[in-house]
Amino acid sequence: MAGVMKLACLFLACMIVAGPITANAALSCGAVNSNLGPCIGYVMQGGIIPPACCTGVRNLNSMARTTPDRQQACSCIQNAARGLGGGLNAGRAAGIPKACGVNIPYKISTSTNCKTVR
Repeated sequence: MAGVMKLACLFLACMIVAGPITANAALSCGAVNSNLGPCIGYVMQGGIIPPACCTGVRNLNSMARTTPDRQQACSCIQNAARGLGGGLNAGRAAGIPKACGVNIPYKISTSTNCKTVR
């Protein structure tokens, strides 16, 4: 568990430092990653979704009001998911918004075409 959390923290730190910001989007990957960071343990190992994860999902949803912001959030989530590799449970990740009572306009998946998100 400690090794997974250290890896996740290292990954998030790298994403915050290297997270791209698109020309039209005000939402950064750093903001996306910091809001979704509390969800990593759940998507990697299961259990109960931490309240901080749902708070982050709600915050992120309220921050991503424009199409460019939603597309950027989608891309950032996909990059973070790919970085977590094989330990990521895609089904748990995809179910977080619904479990937290948040309706988002696209499916959480590495196969989602973020350019089509509106």
